[in-house]
Amino acid sequence: MHADYYHEHWGFGLSFEAKVAADLAAFLKRYDESQDRLWIVVEDGRIEGSLAMDGIDAPGKGVHLRWFIVSDSLRGKGLGNRLIDLAVDFCKKQGYRRVYLWTFEGLGAARHLYEKSGFRLVEEYFGTQWGKEVKEQRFELRL
Repeated sequence: MHADYYHEHWGFGLSFEAKVAADLAAFLKRYDESQDRLWIVVEDGRIEGSLAMDGIDAPGKGVHLRWFIVSDSLRGKGLGNRLIDLAVDFCKKQGYRRVYLWTFEGLGAARHLYEKSGFRLVEEYFGTQWGKEVKEQRFELRL
């Protein structure tokens, strides 16, 4: 789902798809229910959304919000809000003090959801890790 969306809308290619697949596989191999969560939205047998909370660096950097996406067909129906709320509630219950995420400039709907939930932009720079130059952005939520 990530590969299709980001290729269609942003022109990201194989390097993006490989990075997402490798990072997600590594997360799933070390998944620990006491510190991590993964929500997957399935409709009619298709994955239509996801969000993960990666707690491996929670004591230091904070919990990493990752792989947040909602399909075009479900966008605007409150699903993104619901996923973010689940993630923030999970972090509060776990006693996590800081949540962070990386994104890039131009994803206005996602940024709106992050800021509505209390995330603040704390860092940005131009980078090419996705195969083309974008302004990368780090958001953080203090709990």
